[in-house]
Amino acid sequence: MNVSLYARHSRKARVAAALLSLATLAACGGQPAGTGSAPTTSFTENGVTVTLSISDWRPPRATLTALFTPEEKGFHLYSTDLPATGIEGVGRPTAMDVTGVLRAAGKLKAASDVLTISVPGVEAPVPVYPDGPVTTTLPISLDGNGDATVLLGYASCSSEKGCTIPVSDRPVHLRVTEEGPAFVGH
Repeated sequence: MNVSLYARHSRKARVAAALLSLATLAACGGQPAGTGSAPTTSFTENGVTVTLSISDWRPPRATLTALFTPEEKGFHLYSTDLPATGIEGVGRPTAMDVTGVLRAAGKLKAASDVLTISVPGVEAPVPVYPDGPVTTTLPISLDGNGDATVLLGYASCSSEKGCTIPVSDRPVHLRVTEEGPAFVGH
């Protein structure tokens, strides 16, 4: 891989993530969307902090955003397009889905460019995002008021420090009312 190209993409990703983090912090509060501030929650598991927020709430449509931030420098996440079992067993896709009264209204998209890396013992190239945070967005639609769950999956790796344990179908719960969505239990 071209190191200078990789460094440029990595720097762009860090700058974009920093700007998004500032915007996310400004929108924090866990309040329903109808109050003017996007509902937000976060958790840290297996070396990655995930910050979820809902924006553009215009029932029956909205956007679900997840910012995946590795805790240590030098770690990357895998592409959303990676097969569920990885490439020759290596890696797990960055994934987000919804159940309950919310449903996906489009495809999960990442704001980062995809790079391919060579992994010893794996013949095919492995698609990853540059080291550092990755922001994904998923258009969602509302089927009424009630409970919903966001299911998240990811794995982070470093070429020098190895990989963290993959996370699969990690649930985050929401409640949708006339006032809008709110994360619960966090």
